[in-house]
Amino acid sequence: MDLKQAALDYHQFPKPGKLSVESSKPCATQDDLSLAYTPGVAVPVREINRDPANAYKYTNKGNLVAVITDGTAVLGLGDMGALASKPVMEGKAVLFKHFAGIDVFDIEVNAPSIEAFIETVVNIAPTFGGINLEDIAAPHCFRIEKELRARLDIPVFHDDQHGTAVIVAAALTNALSIQGKELSKVKIVFLGAGAAGCSCARLLKLMGATNITMVDRSGVLDTDRSDLHDNSRHLAVAPSANKTLADVMPGADVFVGVSAANAFAPDLLKVMAGKPIVFALANPDPEILPSAAHAVRDDLVMATGRSDFPNQVNNALCFPYLFRGALDAKAKQITDEMQIAAAQALAALTREPVPEAVLKAYNLTSLSFGKDYIIPKPFDARLMEKISGAVAEAARLQPGNVKQ
Repeated sequence: MDLKQAALDYHQFPKPGKLSVESSKPCATQDDLSLAYTPGVAVPVREINRDPANAYKYTNKGNLVAVITDGTAVLGLGDMGALASKPVMEGKAVLFKHFAGIDVFDIEVNAPSIEAFIETVVNIAPTFGGINLEDIAAPHCFRIEKELRARLDIPVFHDDQHGTAVIVAAALTNALSIQGKELSKVKIVFLGAGAAGCSCARLLKLMGATNITMVDRSGVLDTDRSDLHDNSRHLAVAPSANKTLADVMPGADVFVGVSAANAFAPDLLKVMAGKPIVFALANPDPEILPSAAHAVRDDLVMATGRSDFPNQVNNALCFPYLFRGALDAKAKQITDEMQIAAAQALAALTREPVPEAVLKAYNLTSLSFGKDYIIPKPFDARLMEKISGAVAEAARLQPGNVKQ
């Protein structure tokens, strides 16, 4: 069976979709019914009306996340519309539940404007303990997240931005260690200055990077450009004769691609510094295939977004556990400090011995920290404890960010 038919059958049978709602309480007797609904349900209603914090005690709010999209940037497919994005949002919900035990309602919003989308999310927010924004195009995704963070007292997280940033930061931390380099001293070039690229660069700067050049379809982001937005303007470099990707690649230590297939020519890899690091993260086809990259340089460390190559930069390593930690701590926001804690915990976990269960899940006989293992595997059961614990602790250390 080919992949197309297998994917359609998977989503259609034995019943359509990937989600269902199950009761967490018994409803088998008259007494159960009187507690689940009227008259018993009136008691927690009054308690929540008296103190809204009781919603965390008497409802599933504290373990319920909304995965919300407008369908304007669906995977690598572009603007597919809200309804067509539903399989992806259901898939996200499956990962939340499987990896972190978090319940999800997927919500696809047909909004006539950015303002309407924001108001929709604000109006439904009381239901949830957190909001995961998904597959929303740049640059309006930046404004949506910023306004929702300001108006809501629950975590708001745009995974395409910040989830990617956390995984890239963790993987790069380890890649630099393997190559004997320091974040504060390396030259980093980004190809792609959308939501993911800008957020990755911003987080790396917070963690100590000092030399980052961003490149998009129009060339190098410098301060002479008049087309920059608020989330890219602070990443612009001083104007110079370097205007293209080819201009800035000589001597670069790190290339991070969040752009398009085959956008990084092998000749550009030749002019990078010794022991280069290449993260070609375009999906499903990377900016350069590992086979082509290794044919040019035998001293590089490489990662992609694909599971069939080593070092997959996979957001599933981040968002379930980041939210788990935030929900457990009753955090009001997911802060920079919480994201850095997640990245550092991921990097540290990679250096620990790999459990036999992980090897079995991936049909491996051995796996250890090195060029082909710079980031944990998604089915590593230790991720919950390590990442969620680090995130929750970071939240609790920030005054005013935890609900009492």
